[in-house]
Amino acid sequence: MAKTESINVALTDEMKKFIANQSGNGTLYATPSEYVRDLIRHEKDRLEAAAIRNAVIEGYQDVIYGRTHEFSGDLMNDLKAHKSRKSQ
Repeated sequence: MAKTESINVALTDEMKKFIANQSGNGTLYATPSEYVRDLIRHEKDRLEAAAIRNAVIEGYQDVIYGRTHEFSGDLMNDLKAHKSRKSQ
């Protein structure tokens, strides 16, 4: 299991009340910390999904603009050839 550390975050009264309302009895989260950790996980997932989405869009743009090369069946050899083409 990953080592955990505490951090202190200053919150407005409104933010504290919101977090408190999202945790405890009748909610999905037992504690405010659990709720905040889940928010962070969701943000991390959102950023990773955005990076993947951007890479897919970049790949489509490569196809549209003809920046593709036929796959030879040997990925390592194709990568070496690609590197040598980029350095020229």
